[in-house]
Amino acid sequence: MPTDLLQEHDKRPVLIVLHQERSSPGRVGQLLVEKGYRLDIRRPVLGDKLPSTLAKHAGVVVFGGPMSANDPDDFVKTEINWLDVPLREKRPLLGICLGAQMLVRQLGGKVQANTDGSTEIGWYPLHATEKGRMLMHWPRMVYHFHREGFDLPHGAELLAQGDAYPNQAFRYGGHAWGLQFHAELTRAMMHRWVVHGAHRFILPNAQQGREHLEGRMLFDAPLKAWLNEFLDIVFAQKATTTGKAAAPVERAPVP
Repeated sequence: MPTDLLQEHDKRPVLIVLHQERSSPGRVGQLLVEKGYRLDIRRPVLGDKLPSTLAKHAGVVVFGGPMSANDPDDFVKTEINWLDVPLREKRPLLGICLGAQMLVRQLGGKVQANTDGSTEIGWYPLHATEKGRMLMHWPRMVYHFHREGFDLPHGAELLAQGDAYPNQAFRYGGHAWGLQFHAELTRAMMHRWVVHGAHRFILPNAQQGREHLEGRMLFDAPLKAWLNEFLDIVFAQKATTTGKAAAPVERAPVP
């Protein structure tokens, strides 16, 4: 990207979509600010409006939350429909956990739990696909906190897989990205999640709180390094040492 265009790009804020009153963009927000972006934080669940265009934004990150992309609440349906804005305008879009599942719903895919009720709550292995490895280096272990997964949308490229839930990271159209796992948690956020989410540790395949915290000491450093590089690919279309940023493809029609 030419220097003058990059400077103009960096003047625009990144839209941050959160789903609880006390939610934080965490490490994603910290890294984006370090890269020179401002943050425009909005919480639709509390009545904040989302813009009709992203012409004045550098892109958008849609974060997770305790609700489901299948919930009948008006704000959930409205937010899923709104995702057509960054898709139609081909603006950088990153969905994390619930955000990725909302993106899948917008693209015509299904969001559902495993038939055996298994969850991913804790640290689990991540396996990059061939296309994922061509894009960048991926961490060996990643952090999860979810009970539902998603289909791979028609026209999307699978970048990473998991054991319990196979679809972990995908790219759509060269500018939209979905992650099932969480790389954004700061230490304080993880402690809060472990305390407030302890009632879910009895669910099938969930890890206990001590495993969450022990895993952080072992696996968080490479996860943070990966996120720093990944955000450059999403928002600055930067090539990596492994390969080049993806060329865009045409959006497939929604069934």
